[in-house]
Amino acid sequence: MEQQENKAQISQQEAGATIETSAAQVADKVPSLEEMLQEAERKAQEHYDAWMYAKAEGENIRRRAAEDVSKAQKFAVERFSNEMLAVMDSLQAGLAVETENVESFKSGMELTLKQLSSVFEKFNIKEINPVGEKLDPHKHQAIGVVDSEQEANTVVSVMQKGYTLNERVLRPALVMVAKAKE
Repeated sequence: MEQQENKAQISQQEAGATIETSAAQVADKVPSLEEMLQEAERKAQEHYDAWMYAKAEGENIRRRAAEDVSKAQKFAVERFSNEMLAVMDSLQAGLAVETENVESFKSGMELTLKQLSSVFEKFNIKEINPVGEKLDPHKHQAIGVVDSEQEANTVVSVMQKGYTLNERVLRPALVMVAKAKE
């Protein structure tokens, strides 16, 4: 029986040693609170750095977009301006002519008007000439009413033509409209 008791004590001692060894191994594998804190601080710094990078990148994108918009606004009419220079040259050449022949002056003006009309067409600027149409306050500005055989609020005459740019009114046409019959 003594042998069994010795064996039991040895088994208990071995089991205790195994438990202590396992506890030591687990203690080695489980990080200490300091190590966990350092790891959390490192991750927090990584996230902060990533956030600062993203914030700076967003500010750079916003700044570049603002510069692009500014450049677009400054140079938006560059193509139109270049086309208008040819019209200006024609007008100046017409004024520089020394002959005082009305017919040559008129033909020069007609050619310049064709040039200007070509520029307008190229840039989708269209004339509003509403004679005979119903008054449209979005496109026409009535400056007076006249007696007419036409239906009331119909455009009788155009005092100044209007213009649209890509279907948006640049200037309304100044018109006279028919008075309602009494």
